[in-house]
Amino acid sequence: MAIEHVFSKYDLSVVDRALATELVCGSIRHRQQLDDWIDYLANIPSLKQPPLLRWLLHVGLYQIFYMDRVPVSAAVNTTVQIAKENHLGRLAPVANALLRKAVKAHITGETIPTSKFLDEQLSQKYSIPLWLGKELIRWKGWEAAVKIAEASNKTPAIDLRINCQRSSVENAQENLRKGGIESSLIAGCPYGLTIRSGGGDLRNWPGYKEGEWSVQDRSSQWIAPLLSAKPGESILDACAAPGGKTSHLSELVNDEGEIWAVDSSSKRLEKTKINLTRLGLNSVNFLFADASTLSTRKPSWKGYFQKILLDAPCSGLGTLARNPDLRWRITPDKIKELVRLQSKLLEGMLPLLRPGGMIVYSTCTINPDENSKQIENFISNQQCLRLRYQKQLWQGEAHGGDGFYAAIIDLHA
Repeated sequence: MAIEHVFSKYDLSVVDRALATELVCGSIRHRQQLDDWIDYLANIPSLKQPPLLRWLLHVGLYQIFYMDRVPVSAAVNTTVQIAKENHLGRLAPVANALLRKAVKAHITGETIPTSKFLDEQLSQKYSIPLWLGKELIRWKGWEAAVKIAEASNKTPAIDLRINCQRSSVENAQENLRKGGIESSLIAGCPYGLTIRSGGGDLRNWPGYKEGEWSVQDRSSQWIAPLLSAKPGESILDACAAPGGKTSHLSELVNDEGEIWAVDSSSKRLEKTKINLTRLGLNSVNFLFADASTLSTRKPSWKGYFQKILLDAPCSGLGTLARNPDLRWRITPDKIKELVRLQSKLLEGMLPLLRPGGMIVYSTCTINPDENSKQIENFISNQQCLRLRYQKQLWQGEAHGGDGFYAAIIDLHA
């Protein structure tokens, strides 16, 4: 995240880093509702405000309506002072007046007028784009849409995956505890721990430098085991970076096998290499390439791989809690482009698969066009394929993780 780059320039305490992170992520996550408050309280609509003033108002309003640990007077005074220090002195009285109106509204329980339309209510209350509110209701109905929207606004859990080649869950948990980090087991994740308490830079936590664990959401930990990979098998991870599932695969086969990690980003692939070195994993080979062209670029790979993981580029709508800005960056048009790319990648995998082999297709989105409908279209055009299994995980469900989809596809022997 960009905020980590900023943190690297300053010597901030753990408490200050946590506060700054909440202010930034919270203001971005709730941008729609914060804009609605500006529209309601100000004479000039939010989108016509000077951009810097708008962002500052977001931060001030977020503290007033969403945070308890910052006194509202401090939120108002600090925001106004920052405006003065950033060439907005002329508009500082405007910011002061609006924020004081917000404080009064918060104290009296005043609310923004609510739309009579359900999709607009969902967008307004949970600060999601209107198009996404419409889609959530269409996909899952009103009650489930509310649960998904609520989950998308919660601070996500920090889940770890223990490297079974370097440690055990019990030993890693004890080492973390000795370092002041409390954790719990994750149901359904045999190598998973979720952090209950503890802070600071994760890279300084016990076991990180020793390669004993990786940060990986519990839903993401569900994917690699679906391949049922065995030591010695030939495995392709076609869109590998940042490498969480690649390293998981290597751990599951006891670091014995031929795993190829392919990605179209050389920079991200290099980071994957560094992480696998930290984890002490040596069974992975790397190739910088467009996975959809592999049968042409690597003719010897035709019919070669027993297992293929295609963790496809997607809209990421299952990770909105973890990526607060994503809801404002992704659009229906971008999703259409991604659907075309996913289809191209799936078609590119088929020539590489050995008869009797398996493809696991996965995404971190909840959009059926990228998931079940994508696979339905792919299977319908290939008589040699059989859909063995598919499942959609939604945010807000009992498992408590990100929204993910996976399908297991078999190639007839």
